[in-house]
Amino acid sequence: MSSIPEAVVSSVKSLGLNGSSAHTNGTLGDVVVKNICCVGAGYVGGPTAAVVAFQNPHIRVTVVDRDETRIRRWNSKHPPIYEPGLRDIVRIARDGGRQASFASKPEAEGQDATVQDRPANLFFTTDVGKSISEADIVLVAVNTPTKYRGVGAGSATDMTAFEAVTGVVAQYAREGAIIVEKSTVPCRTAQLVADTLSMHRPGVHFEILSNPEFLAAGTAVGDLLYPDRILIGSAPTESGKKAAEALVKVYASWVSRERILTTNVWSSELAKLVANSMLAQRISSINSISAVCEQTGADVDEVAKAVGVDPRIGNKFLVAGIGFGGSCFKKDVLNLVYLADTMGLPEVGEYWRQVVKMNEYARDRFTNRIIKCLNNTLVGKKVTILGFAFKKNTSDTREAPALEMIKTLLEERPREIAVFDPCCNPLVVKEEIKLLLGPVADQGNIHVYGNAIDACNNSTAVVIATEFDEFRNQPAPTPAPVAAGAPVAKMLGRKPNPKADPRPFVNPSVPTENDFLALHKHLVQLDGQDNDDPLDRYNVEPDCPEDCPDCKQYRESKDTGFATGMGSAEEYKPRERIDWVHIADHMAKPRWVFDGRGVIDSREMEKLGVRVESVGRQHRF
Repeated sequence: MSSIPEAVVSSVKSLGLNGSSAHTNGTLGDVVVKNICCVGAGYVGGPTAAVVAFQNPHIRVTVVDRDETRIRRWNSKHPPIYEPGLRDIVRIARDGGRQASFASKPEAEGQDATVQDRPANLFFTTDVGKSISEADIVLVAVNTPTKYRGVGAGSATDMTAFEAVTGVVAQYAREGAIIVEKSTVPCRTAQLVADTLSMHRPGVHFEILSNPEFLAAGTAVGDLLYPDRILIGSAPTESGKKAAEALVKVYASWVSRERILTTNVWSSELAKLVANSMLAQRISSINSISAVCEQTGADVDEVAKAVGVDPRIGNKFLVAGIGFGGSCFKKDVLNLVYLADTMGLPEVGEYWRQVVKMNEYARDRFTNRIIKCLNNTLVGKKVTILGFAFKKNTSDTREAPALEMIKTLLEERPREIAVFDPCCNPLVVKEEIKLLLGPVADQGNIHVYGNAIDACNNSTAVVIATEFDEFRNQPAPTPAPVAAGAPVAKMLGRKPNPKADPRPFVNPSVPTENDFLALHKHLVQLDGQDNDDPLDRYNVEPDCPEDCPDCKQYRESKDTGFATGMGSAEEYKPRERIDWVHIADHMAKPRWVFDGRGVIDSREMEKLGVRVESVGRQHRF
């Protein structure tokens, strides 16, 4: 634990986070974690709990949520969220794994390595009270959106759900349980948790930790399996350190200790907000430069490349587009704004507020350009939106730029707005558009399609709102060769290339779950491989009822060749790129493509008679 100023020590001690059933004189005894409860079965709670269970077969992990539909889907073949690789994790942890044998070296004959069978240790339920009462560690992973009414509206965090869950935890948690903030929360939320626990259970002590997630939608499973860092904040007391160490041991089953950082609880809470705010800042910065590029004749990709080779800057998050989305970036920046404003730092608040303003400007500027290029009228025209999720390889549509674009375009009274997304369930997209747009969505001119060809048919304009690889019009790049047998553990935490055979493992006699998973991915990716369980390790999945709406939607979408977030067995296989020649032939003239994500080679589209408008990029017409 790093040195901490005495003022902070005194502040943290005031939380009273030093008790447990095993404590003596306010110190926590050694904690043996056998049962973890995760409250919240969403984009954070679900994948996090699944990976923790996958990596710790000896720990029972229970995910609780009062949303019966969400829990039903977690217990079926159709998880409520789509993340590449999540299905394989859930299959083993939720259903258990069978013993499997395989060759310990590439190209070797026979089967001389074995992975033993394991029981199911991941469970999903709506029985909140019972699950919390049995847990040694309770993870709170509920939604904390931006507050849109009352004091702090537009920037403060809406703590309604978090506060409600804290009250339930206080009611049911056993004495000595470790309460962990997993949700993204304002700095000093641990004080709120401590106060709530104290009011509900006076005289009973709990340890409160901050363990923020650093997951990116679309790569969440890889981020959990190979994290850059695990951050755990605790009280700087002896019992606080022991509580932190108990959580450290859970992660240490697959994460090297040097990647697990321990801090005081306030630093941990604030670090999450700062990390996301700085990433959002880079996106807004390059998008501001894209506007300058369009006026000067510069190309934003060339500028970003020249700037990104500077090691002090780096090349990450320098792709110009229509702005960031998702549940975290905007919310966390605004949270930081509110924190600064309420602490009498208006200049700091205004600095970060501009990041959000620039993001909205980038999106609206692009939408207005679409309308301008179509002669300021969409009447009688069909516009197709390719991509509804806020980024590729995820079904997460929260704060997606596409929705605001649709709302603006609808005001121009188009004949039809067509929507297609490779990862989003069309049924869910329809429900979300109706929920978020209200009566406007019932006008009958918004249609959600199951494939790109039908969505683009007879369109005047195709708008690329998400950077899915299948929307590109260039050939897929050939992956760099990776030597067979490059051990996963020697990759310094980097996610392994699924094309590479991970054998021989670093420790062939004791392979890790990551080793088995890497081998599974490699075998699934092999040409001609149609088996989603090449190691023959899966147990039978739960059966769905005959009238399961998810099964029906998946059956209807199988012929499209695209994933729909419905648990497709093909999620590790490269998806085919859409046929732009066919699309161009069936578009209405004049043909337009508005590339909001920089995925289109305009020269190739020009050959097809299609005009391309992009963000900060120069095209030849």
